[in-house]
Amino acid sequence: MGGAPPAPEANGETVSDAPETIAETQLIDPAVVGAVLAALGTPEGQADPYPHYARLHQLGPAGVAPDGTMVVAGYRACSAVLRHHGLVKTPERMLVASGHADWRERPSLRLLYTSLLMINPPSHTRLRRLVSGSFTARRVHGLRPAIQAITDGLLDRMDGDTDFVGAFGFPLPVTVIGELLGIPAADRPMFQQLVRDWTMVLEFLSPPAVDAADAAAVTIRDYLTELAAERRARPADDLLSAFAAASDSDTGATGEETVTMAALLLAAGFETTTGLLSNGLIALLEHPDQADRLRADEALDAPAAEELLRFDSPVQMLFGRTTPIADRIEGLPLEAGQRLITLLGAANRDAGVFPDPHRLLLDRAGEPPLSFGGGIHYCLGAPLARLEAEIALPALLRRFPRLALAGAPVRRGGVALHGHIRVPVSTR
Repeated sequence: MGGAPPAPEANGETVSDAPETIAETQLIDPAVVGAVLAALGTPEGQADPYPHYARLHQLGPAGVAPDGTMVVAGYRACSAVLRHHGLVKTPERMLVASGHADWRERPSLRLLYTSLLMINPPSHTRLRRLVSGSFTARRVHGLRPAIQAITDGLLDRMDGDTDFVGAFGFPLPVTVIGELLGIPAADRPMFQQLVRDWTMVLEFLSPPAVDAADAAAVTIRDYLTELAAERRARPADDLLSAFAAASDSDTGATGEETVTMAALLLAAGFETTTGLLSNGLIALLEHPDQADRLRADEALDAPAAEELLRFDSPVQMLFGRTTPIADRIEGLPLEAGQRLITLLGAANRDAGVFPDPHRLLLDRAGEPPLSFGGGIHYCLGAPLARLEAEIALPALLRRFPRLALAGAPVRRGGVALHGHIRVPVSTR
């Protein structure tokens, strides 16, 4: 795959007609890669990974970790890896190596690691086709009035000192995805902690973490199984009804696939968008000149959402891809069976693609950030997350011109997902 910038397809995935790179890339020393990965695993590194990414950028676009994993940090190399059709998802390798040979018997691991996020064609193609029509840019654009109304209602209830995540950052996206899936409003709040506990197995596979995730996954699975049965008996105008109906056809989802897909959409629909909103708000408050520009100029609403995605991505890392045969991607020499990690947060701060990358610049032009991944696993909800940020953050700043942090934000733990549990703010 070549080094030319990717062009967007209608479904948000990316392709490139550039010729394959011939020259082999000089790889970063494994000891440096290992040190950076170790640093990213610390609370300090999770809170601010960008100095560690900068260390990698000084030495090259990628390197092999001590365990043999190819770690990719450069924008063009990450983009090429994400779009390469020869790579496959092999999460079972990591799970077995982590002591979970019985992973299919563990509710949290089965629910997450058999989802669209971690499977390959043809199953991936079949299931993605079922849901992709619900997240086209045109259909999502039709949600603008509803998202604006939800935003205005939440802002009406914000007054004085409050927690941004609890008052706005979580309720907005969970209301939107809850409406799309057909989850009753009274049931949505319980999913904040349940999803957080469940998705921690993306990063932590210790026995206590998996035990806690299992308990959450069972609750989520059982709830969605019961709701899908209700929707099959009494269909409504929502995604769960559509999934349940499709499960009765030869090309549709099985009952378990329906629940797994709904659980993934629920988690992705608010967990990462909550991270986007909280990261974006903090970035704006730390750059008051840019916040003032956004307050004053509605033309910045859409480009601001894109720049905030780049500046502090809610998804920092993607893993699970493996090359089944020896290959070369963007000059990276890959051995058969080699695992790859793409550091999306690092790619979005690549100075070779984004001049002055550590500066927040709301009208920045150029390449799109890689925050939503790429290729066949490009995030289905990308248009929806962009629209929510485009509407919510400008509305928040314009409603509260004196909005400020009222305490230290509390970060969500973990390396892959980057967000906050709590962000104290004052609206006065």
